[in-house]
Amino acid sequence: MTQDFAWLRRGVVEIFPQPVDEDSESLEKCLLSTKQPLRVKLGIDATGANIHLGHSIPVRKLRAFQDAGHTAVLIIGDFTARIGDPTGKSEVRRQLTEADVAQNAQTYLDQVRPILDFDTPGRLEVRYNSEWLSGLDLGKILELLSTMTVGQMLAKEGFAERYRKENPIFIHEFLYPLMQGFDSVAVEADVELGGTDQKFNIAVGRDLQRHFNQKPQFGMLLPILIGTDGVQKMSKSLGNYIGLSEHPGQKYQKLQGVPDHLLEEYFEFLTDLPLDKLPENPRDRQTLLAWELVRQYHGETAADEAKEAAQSGGKEGAVPEFSLAAVPQFPTKLAYILNATGLCKSTGEGKRKIQEGGVRLDGDRITDVDTTFASLAELQGKVLQVGKNKFVRLVS
Repeated sequence: MTQDFAWLRRGVVEIFPQPVDEDSESLEKCLLSTKQPLRVKLGIDATGANIHLGHSIPVRKLRAFQDAGHTAVLIIGDFTARIGDPTGKSEVRRQLTEADVAQNAQTYLDQVRPILDFDTPGRLEVRYNSEWLSGLDLGKILELLSTMTVGQMLAKEGFAERYRKENPIFIHEFLYPLMQGFDSVAVEADVELGGTDQKFNIAVGRDLQRHFNQKPQFGMLLPILIGTDGVQKMSKSLGNYIGLSEHPGQKYQKLQGVPDHLLEEYFEFLTDLPLDKLPENPRDRQTLLAWELVRQYHGETAADEAKEAAQSGGKEGAVPEFSLAAVPQFPTKLAYILNATGLCKSTGEGKRKIQEGGVRLDGDRITDVDTTFASLAELQGKVLQVGKNKFVRLVS
């Protein structure tokens, strides 16, 4: 085992607990002394269909642990997603159906496949927390609830704010941190990864492991990525995101617009390139960042093509355009648009592709064959995709 822990600390905000003296255990000491691979946990709740670059940060750290010889335990929160993590939410989240969660979970796995090592034996476990959570009886639930007080729960940032504003907090939401913590017990995690907003939930996992006579896990907190607007955290709802499933040309174009003051953070959090060897000129840095990230997810050929298209003046990289003027009237169904664009040979094929989950609009998978758009404005500028390699940008 290497003693160079640069890979461990890169892009990390905090590892806890920190040693209080020379005799205290640290994660580095644990890595050096262990005689077997550590079990490194990352939980992903399948509450949406798509992952953006911000979500990739803990997944990339999970890969770093794999490369150092440890076992990545990727937990798909198919049970917890039906509640939804209340962290940072000012109101109760909509509860999802089992069908919603199952579809989202498969999409997540498809999108993290370019990051994680799925092939080396012993390097990855993909687990679904319904394995252990759906079978909990009332006695076990009461045992979990007895490990925390209402005061401890209300100390959690989101709950405290909602309580102060007299916004409703439902009892089932109190269960979420306990269920996430019980995940750590179920998989016997040695390390749990999460964003800086997950410290409370990870700490609950440590407490539950003690309760069930396990060695408490280390927590590793990773940064929340600022979006392309340079101000707010990356979020699809804010429109400042870069999706992992976006077309290479579209991704390249967005990355070339990352503000100068964020470039070093993007390199540190999203790449393995040495930070002391980056180009000095911000424009050269943007070009390198765009090329490197497209290469990571789509390969060198796609990265070269996206770069060439951008340098030759392509407005949106290598995405061909389709004029919606060819659509005679609105409202119109998506299946008809798929036929009109030439992405599908017929409206019937369009419906089949939608049912199979092969159609995306701006990275969002669409599976309802009756999806209808009321006006051209709803589609203006969006990228319509069928499969992995067929794209058009919809324009007026």
